[in-house]
Amino acid sequence: MDTVIDLSPLNSIFAEYKDIKGALIPILQKIQNQYTYIPEPAVEIIAEKLNISESEIYGVITFYTQFYTQPEGEYTIKLCRGTACHVKGSKSTLEAIERKLGIKEEETTKDNLFTLRTVACLGACAVAPVMMINDEYYAELTPEKIETIFNKFL
Repeated sequence: MDTVIDLSPLNSIFAEYKDIKGALIPILQKIQNQYTYIPEPAVEIIAEKLNISESEIYGVITFYTQFYTQPEGEYTIKLCRGTACHVKGSKSTLEAIERKLGIKEEETTKDNLFTLRTVACLGACAVAPVMMINDEYYAELTPEKIETIFNKFL
């Protein structure tokens, strides 16, 4: 079943950036804030409004890790896989999250509650391994801590 997407919020986004050159990235950011991802029909409208190709837009979307082409869960988990986190056990943390939520990295739970992403660094090496759930940091993670953390959400 295809979901109908209300694209009317795009009108105010394009009005805000009318006649501003180089506005593709801010427009994509606003659209993603609206929908949690960049819907395919929005790309068609962006191409028309900015007079650029859809492939150029997808080039930007796929280059920058901040943009998503699938809906995000209510809670986005960003697990650091940087050197300090890796050395201190982020792999076992990732495995614990995957077991707890029944998803792999880059997936969203069936109930659209959680999306699991790994990132290169969250800038909190001193308290590694670390993850964020939306805007909140969780530090010095262990598989046991993962169980406790996610019990608060489930």
